[in-house]
Amino acid sequence: MRIIMTGGGTGGHIYPAIAIADTIRDRHPEAEILFIGTEGGMESRIVPAHGYPIRFIRVRGFNRKNMLKNLGALKELAVGTLQTRRIFREFRPDLVIGTGGYVCGPVVKAAQQRGIRNYIHEQNAYPGLTNRILEKKADRIFVGFEEAASFFTARSRVVVSGNPVRKEFRDPDRKACRAKLGIPEKAFMILAFGGSGGAARINEEVLRMMKYFDEQPDVSIFFASGRVYYNRVRTEAEGLELKHPEKVEILEYIQEMPDYLGASDLVIGRAGALTTAEITVSGRAAILIPSPNVTGNHQYFNARAISDHGGALLMEEKDLAPGELARVADELIQDRTRLNSMEEASRRCGTSDAAEIIYQVISGDSPELAWGNNDRQSDGAGGGKDPEPAR
Repeated sequence: MRIIMTGGGTGGHIYPAIAIADTIRDRHPEAEILFIGTEGGMESRIVPAHGYPIRFIRVRGFNRKNMLKNLGALKELAVGTLQTRRIFREFRPDLVIGTGGYVCGPVVKAAQQRGIRNYIHEQNAYPGLTNRILEKKADRIFVGFEEAASFFTARSRVVVSGNPVRKEFRDPDRKACRAKLGIPEKAFMILAFGGSGGAARINEEVLRMMKYFDEQPDVSIFFASGRVYYNRVRTEAEGLELKHPEKVEILEYIQEMPDYLGASDLVIGRAGALTTAEITVSGRAAILIPSPNVTGNHQYFNARAISDHGGALLMEEKDLAPGELARVADELIQDRTRLNSMEEASRRCGTSDAAEIIYQVISGDSPELAWGNNDRQSDGAGGGKDPEPAR
């Protein structure tokens, strides 16, 4: 069985693809899995680090505000399409799975034109344009949020699977995570981050938070500022002249995110699909500040999908007054009952077995992947009996 995985640009597209690939590989070590991405995307580093081969094509997104700038994008798409055809001829895939990003367009389209089984996964509560175009000929459309299902016209082929995350995030033991990181059990740990690139507005408010909680001995702050802002944030934090600087740790990037999330009492961050999936699968209370600079304002809808169920507080950047973030965090620190309730609600919003759900549906559609059950759940073209929604 030869499988092509494609998804790129951001970790939110790449890590779900890896989680799905890992699940398939666990069941079928003999399966050949190849990733297709772009050389300039994060996938060029992340995918090989997880032990998978990757081939590159040229493709980039379209500029919706300035159509003249799209001439170059069209040329790239033409080149990427030719490169995809070459890879298909050489690899001869039986199955293609796309998890979002511009690179999915030519790859999944090539599978559809050749009659190859193809599946797409939409991580966000508000679907991206690429997946809404590809849904017409996709065998299944997996969605991370139930709210996303209404945006697709092929409702009978939509499966609410949740967002796949790595096994390490699933309901971690707070005590064990703290012991691993050397964090005292009694400390109230705030984990804050603004995404891999960082976020200037969140940086400002977390710096204010450092000063605000400086006099509270049991509150510790771990802050991933992002590579772009790291040196500036460290300099500004030194300028605060904190009385207890040992309670603050500023990181450029967090590699051991499962441990840090597991150790935390409160998480503050953006509302990307991967971030929200990791937070909810970990069962952690959060203050979510959606990025206002994303297509379709999809992070707002991601945050709403959790805050509406009580698992997080939603604070929009435009309404974030100076010092407001620290004040709201302090209210939660003083109300442990509310925080515990948020953790329970957050856990209910997460789907810890999303990759397994996706695998089961795909294996039901593809007898080659079935393990002891060869009854097909679909005729592979959207007809036949559909599985029950995952949640």
